Amino acid sequence: MTRVWILPVLMLLCGGLVATDKAADGSHVGAATFALLFALLAFATSPLVFPRSVGAAEAGRRAALDGRPVVYWRPGCAYCLRLRFRLGVRGRRAHWVNIWRDPEGAAAVRAATGGDETVPTVVVEGRAHVNPDPAWVRARL
Repeated sequence: MTRVWILPVLMLLCGGLVATDKAADGSHVGAATFALLFALLAFATSPLVFPRSVGAAEAGRRAALDGRPVVYWRPGCAYCLRLRFRLGVRGRRAHWVNIWRDPEGAAAVRAATGGDETVPTVVVEGRAHVNPDPAWVRARL
C-alpha cells in the first residue's frame, strides 16, 4: 500500500526543496511555479488519477458481463499514465486492476506477457494486448 505513494511523496519533497531554494533567492514567483509544478507531477503519478481498482477475478467477471476491457496497471508507470490520460473520461468505463495490490492480477499479466509484469496490459474479449495504442483501447470502450 505505501509503495504506491513513494513517487508522489518524492515529487512533493523535491518540489518543496526547489521552491524553498527559489524563495530563499528572493524569487517568490519562481518558488510558487515550482511548487505548483511538482504538486501537479505528484498528483499525476499518484493512484488518485486512476479509477478505483478491483481484483482480477472481479474485473474478469464484470468484463464477461459487459464486454468492457480489463486494464492491468501499476502506479508510477509512465505508459499506464499515458493510457489513462489519453482515454480521458471514457477510461472510467474500463475495469482497472492494480497489479501491486492484486497478486492474481500480477500473475495474469505474467501469464500474458511471457513472465514479466509489463503494463499496461489490456484484456479485450479474453485476449491480452501489451501496451496497446490508447486510440485502439478508446475504440473498445
